[in-house]
Order: sequence, then C-alpha cells, then structure tokens
Amino acid sequence: MRTFAKVVNLTFKNIALMNKFTLFASLLFFSLSAFAQTDIVEWKFESKKLDDHQYEVKMIANIRTPWHIYSVTQPEGGPLPTKITFTRNPLATPEGAVKELGKAETRYEEVFELDTKFFSNKVEFVQLVSIKGNAKTNLNGKIEYMACTNEQCLPPREVPFSIALK
Repeated sequence: MRTFAKVVNLTFKNIALMNKFTLFASLLFFSLSAFAQTDIVEWKFESKKLDDHQYEVKMIANIRTPWHIYSVTQPEGGPLPTKITFTRNPLATPEGAVKELGKAETRYEEVFELDTKFFSNKVEFVQLVSIKGNAKTNLNGKIEYMACTNEQCLPPREVPFSIALK
C-alpha cells in the first residue's frame, strides 16, 4: 500500500511539474511572438511648423521585409485599411485628408477578389494641422493597421501617438 501511495504522489508531482513547464513555455512563446510583432512596423512621429497657425505632421512607418501594410484607401470587402484617428482637440484641427508618401503597390488578391493597395519598406502619412492662436498643444490619436506578407497576416494593431505642435 505504501508503494502505491509513493507512485501516486510521484505521478501528481510529475503532472504539476509538467503543468508548470507547459505554462512557462506558453508564456515564453507568446511573449516572443508579441515582441516579434512589434518589430515588424516601427513608427516615428514628427511635426514641422509651416507658419504661425499651420503644421505638417508625419507618421512614418518603417516596415520590415517581407511585410507590408495597407493604404488608408481600400475598397470595401478588402483587407483592413490603415486607419488614422485624431482625438478631438479644440486647439488643433486636422485639415483635409491624410496623404500617403511612399511607393504604393497595387496587386489583385484572389482572397478578396479585388485590387489592393499597400506599402512595403516605408510609408509616410502626412496630415496638415491648423492651430488656434499661438497655442502650444499636442495632436493625439491612434493608428490602426494590419501587417501582412504574401502568405499571412497578423491581427490588427493599434498604436497611440502624441505629437507636439510647438
């Protein structure tokens, strides 16, 4: 009877140890996956004063090869377009649409049955912003984008930003 109790006790210890190892391996895998995903697109934010009441704001995406992100203009039914949302600020008003500077590529994708527009390597999203008076303020918001290769896409990501206008 004592031997049976020792075997059962050892079995439970092995199961507990195996569960701890599985948990550790899972956490390590997901941590590395999340870290790798953040390296795919690196964002940089800049502002340039054009005159007393207007700024040019740049949101620059450096995209690791072989990945790409989609344009802000995608037809309905296609992949998730890059979306830039600005937080309401009574001192700073975005003027017009966001412009895209970079080498845009267009390709027919059978999955969506339409042409998609995307950027590889680098793209600059440029927004003109008007400010009231001589205010020193920030333009806040977020960028939502989806990074893909020709074989896979990662889940959409949101990147918050705060760009000084001074």
